[in-house]
Amino acid sequence: MAFATRHFVRAASSDAATAAAKKLLIKHVTIIGGGLMGAGIAQVAAASGHTVVLVDQSDEILKKSTKGIEESLKRVTKKKFADKPEAGAEFIQKTLKNLTTSTDAASVVHSTDLVIEAIVENLEVKNKLFKTLDKFAPEHTIFASNTSSLQITKMANATTRQDRFGGLHFFNPVPMMKLVEVIKTPMTSQKTFESLVDFSKAVGKSPVSCKDTPGFIVNRLLVPYMMEAVRLFERGDASKEDIDVAMKLGAGYPMGPFELLDYVGLDTSKYIIDGWHSLEPNNPLFAPSPLLNKLVEEKKLGKKTGEGFYKYK
Repeated sequence: MAFATRHFVRAASSDAATAAAKKLLIKHVTIIGGGLMGAGIAQVAAASGHTVVLVDQSDEILKKSTKGIEESLKRVTKKKFADKPEAGAEFIQKTLKNLTTSTDAASVVHSTDLVIEAIVENLEVKNKLFKTLDKFAPEHTIFASNTSSLQITKMANATTRQDRFGGLHFFNPVPMMKLVEVIKTPMTSQKTFESLVDFSKAVGKSPVSCKDTPGFIVNRLLVPYMMEAVRLFERGDASKEDIDVAMKLGAGYPMGPFELLDYVGLDTSKYIIDGWHSLEPNNPLFAPSPLLNKLVEEKKLGKKTGEGFYKYK
């Protein structure tokens, strides 16, 4: 019996080792899109020892991205190395040494292990990018999208590597937010999925897994909640101010739904809900809001334009 047990343990250990060997150890990462999300992902990847190339359309955008990363790293080191300024300076130097930039995505993906897309939330634009990069990236390279609302499966179908394609949804601000949603399509291989989970952990995040369903976990719960708050206000059942106070004091939320909508951007929220409504037109949770549509039409998009549901100085 003891022999059988030892044999089983050795066999199980061997199987586990074989499975681990099959997983891709991600060392080189290419991030497409130098905005807040892309720069944030580049920062945490470079800070955790990965070789990172950040790609965008112009050197001007990339200079702004790099400057933002440097400033963010300084804020991180102030807390992390409060009593050791020299160690903090070394940490910044090492992180920036791991980061390079490029305006030519096709020329830099030839040696990458992982491509993370963090560009505009437009399926056609994303598909065009992935289709192009698919021709230049090595066979082993995994593709991932940072989309918060679009279907990963539709992007994967634009490539020939459906089994090496998944979702990696980080949250803003990336250096501070611990969560990553790892999205597995029906075609994503277990090897790819596990490699993405391991990468998420390697950059210091807590990964959760979800199928390719609209909004994944967080936005699937969050966006309908915000939309229901708008409908409550539209019906005249409560003021937006009282709804915000109620959710902060009654539910312990750091922001009320209208404050959050203004922070996220009303155009972004409308884009998400319109996309989901087109997928499931009979789902009442995804019903459009006349008031939200009106504010977006008037270019009152929230904090970024100085006015949304509230006015900002």
